[in-house]
Amino acid sequence: MAPAETARITLSPAFTVGPVRRETFGTFVEHLGRCVYTGIYEPGHPTADDDGWRGDVLDLTRELGVSTVRYPGGNFVSGYRWEDGIGPKDQRPRRLDLAWHSTETNQVGLDDFVGWCAKAGVEPMMAVNLGTRGVQEALDVLEYCNIPSGTALSDLRRKNGAPEPYGITVWCLGNEMDGPWQIGHKTAVEYGRLAAETARALRMVGGDGLRLVACGSSGPGMDTFGEWERIVLGETYEFVDYISAHLYVENKGDLADHLAAGTVMDAFIRDIVAHIDHVKSVKKTSKDVHISFDEWNVWHMSRPRVPVPTGDDWPEAPALTEDLYTVADAVVVGDLLITLLRHTDRVHSASLAQLVNVIAPIMTAPGGAAWKQTTFHPFALTSAHAHGEVLEVATESPSYASAEHGEVAALSAVATHDAASGAVTVFAVNRGTDAPLALEADVSAFAGLALVEAVVFAHEDPLWRASEEDSTSVLPMPLEGPALDAGRLTAALPPVSWAMLRLG
Repeated sequence: MAPAETARITLSPAFTVGPVRRETFGTFVEHLGRCVYTGIYEPGHPTADDDGWRGDVLDLTRELGVSTVRYPGGNFVSGYRWEDGIGPKDQRPRRLDLAWHSTETNQVGLDDFVGWCAKAGVEPMMAVNLGTRGVQEALDVLEYCNIPSGTALSDLRRKNGAPEPYGITVWCLGNEMDGPWQIGHKTAVEYGRLAAETARALRMVGGDGLRLVACGSSGPGMDTFGEWERIVLGETYEFVDYISAHLYVENKGDLADHLAAGTVMDAFIRDIVAHIDHVKSVKKTSKDVHISFDEWNVWHMSRPRVPVPTGDDWPEAPALTEDLYTVADAVVVGDLLITLLRHTDRVHSASLAQLVNVIAPIMTAPGGAAWKQTTFHPFALTSAHAHGEVLEVATESPSYASAEHGEVAALSAVATHDAASGAVTVFAVNRGTDAPLALEADVSAFAGLALVEAVVFAHEDPLWRASEEDSTSVLPMPLEGPALDAGRLTAALPPVSWAMLRLG
């Protein structure tokens, strides 16, 4: 099928947005469903090591290209007692997890998770409980983690088998405290004061070596969005480095609407930036606060495969929120990652939620195989090949009509340039559902380029899902027919597709 329309982009090393940040490629492990138990941790599994970590999941985590992992929640953290998860496993208490109506065994806790991070080659990003707890507990867990020795809690860590401090630098001051569903939900004023007090106290211990994240809005649809940011930042601006943003999107039945999800994230980021800059102006400060987009993904939450338990049913690690992703979902995930990169000047950290089983790129069968969802592929390839600086891409694109979002650009694209190697990489999505899109890229500002690789992720059935039985029928494949001639790169992007074109 010949392309019906043409989109054009222009790239130049003179026009950059900011550096490619490794922290953009973070993920999230919460004590929710099977993310931890039979996800990353399953003693007795054929691939498990002596500590009970699944080796197949560790391998896939490394292949995914993860940089940071946020832990232990999520909604879970707002009722969590961190000290339950340290010390001998046979002495750890079982607790009710109110967030997900489950039983938490605490067989995996803080020390265990930091050990897993070392094996996976990732940095931990810790969240503290500001739902049912507060300043003192946050100080306690920081002392346990980061003080070398000589205090009660640092010496307890050493007694528990970790003689060296963990040196954790990124700390989330609670989770989604704007949400009425959150244990300990607070108003913006209540949360802002508590977050400021907690941040101030943590700085007394960790100084400027800590990077602190205040809770922003749980989504652009929150009634309090905007006013929440104004009030919370008004209280915390001097003490924090980031304000968080969360966004989940889903296919509600209209594929064209679903494929426009990147425009929702783009508008959300721009609004948050406006609120940050407003507070900065009012405070007459030169300090910048950035965005930690520490939960984002496709999540079909309106039609869960397994309902959250209720009543007297408090199961251990139930199979909750285990979405099975389509090719179209993977294209959306690729587009959302493109959007995050386009805002690398203001989005300094991000976490795909979550890593294993729970709305995740990696799935496992208890006692069995681990396999890749469709969403694994655009994330892994972007993480592997986005290097150097994010380029400001001048774009001309045809549009299509979305019932929910109006006129939407068919092309979503970003490019990176690694000055050291000379490599230029273009990541592009065709959001159109009906026809290929011709892409023309002016790269004449870069000397001596050649086409190194062109891959595409697409399928004639955009609703095809990977499964344990078949996770390989649809994989990134060579893109047919791209060409680079006299500084002009051309390619045809199939409908509902994510593509990567590497020049070197």
